[in-house]
Amino acid sequence: MNFTEFVRAAFALVLTLGLIGLAAVALRRFGPDAMARFGGPKKERRLAVVESLVLDPARRLVIVSCDGEERLLLLGEGQIVSPIGATTPKARRA
Repeated sequence: MNFTEFVRAAFALVLTLGLIGLAAVALRRFGPDAMARFGGPKKERRLAVVESLVLDPARRLVIVSCDGEERLLLLGEGQIVSPIGATTPKARRA
C-alpha cells in the first residue's frame, strides 16, 4: 500500500464521517418528522391528547378527544385506572 492509496482511503473516511455528521445536524434542525412535512396530503387525525396533568409520580389525568368527543382518563402505573365520566358495569348481586 503506497502513500497515495493511504491518503485516498483517509480522505474517503473523512468524507463519509462528514456526511454522517451533516445528516445528524440536519435531523436535529428539521426534526424527526421532517419527511412527513414533504409528504402528500395529510389526513385528519381522529385522536388527540387535549391536556395532561400530573397528579403524582404514579398517576396522571388526561383529556382525550376522539371524533369530537372529549373524555377524562385517570392513568396510573401503565394502565387506565378509571375513565372518569364513563359508565361502569354494576356489580352482580348474588
